[in-house]
Amino acid sequence: MPDRTPTVAATADVDPRATIGAGTRVWHLAQVREDARVGEDCIVGRGAYIGPGVVVGDRCKIQNHALVYEPAVLEDGAFVGPAVVFTNDYYPRAVNPDGSLKSADDWHAVGVTVRTGASIGARSVCVAPVTIGRWALVAAGSVVTKDVPDFALVAGVPARRIRWVGRAGAPLEPDGDERWVCPTTGERYEEHGGELRLAQ
Repeated sequence: MPDRTPTVAATADVDPRATIGAGTRVWHLAQVREDARVGEDCIVGRGAYIGPGVVVGDRCKIQNHALVYEPAVLEDGAFVGPAVVFTNDYYPRAVNPDGSLKSADDWHAVGVTVRTGASIGARSVCVAPVTIGRWALVAAGSVVTKDVPDFALVAGVPARRIRWVGRAGAPLEPDGDERWVCPTTGERYEEHGGELRLAQ
């Protein structure tokens, strides 16, 4: 049986209260904060940050210098590209109106949820609270301010849907009225009321 012990670089900072799943690799200068839970067979890239209590599913990739602030949740197979930022505050301020430094008790954190298989392209910003749907794809450099539907390809500032994508990530091709096909896998999809799903 292969060794499934997590691999943590000597220069990474993993809080002892964090949980790191079997087969997961945490690279140079990454930080995983207290009570974060990282699943099995994940990759946490160089300089990435995973905030307190963040939940990461199995087989996720969090690339170099991505900032995943609490209370983010990543489901299985999520991809977070290099230098992606997940925000967690509606109205960020360093100080209260009286000039006192804000503490954890002075604000309510809101999170980003990334559903199964979704991908966030390099240097994108996801402005919480927002949900990225299953198998969706956020183009590099986008600013996501609204929920992203399953299988949507969104791009721009603010991000808007420009195509549909399949589970392989390739843009789908039209295949009749409200029907789509993946050029990579041949999987077929049906569109209903602005939502896409795999054909039965």
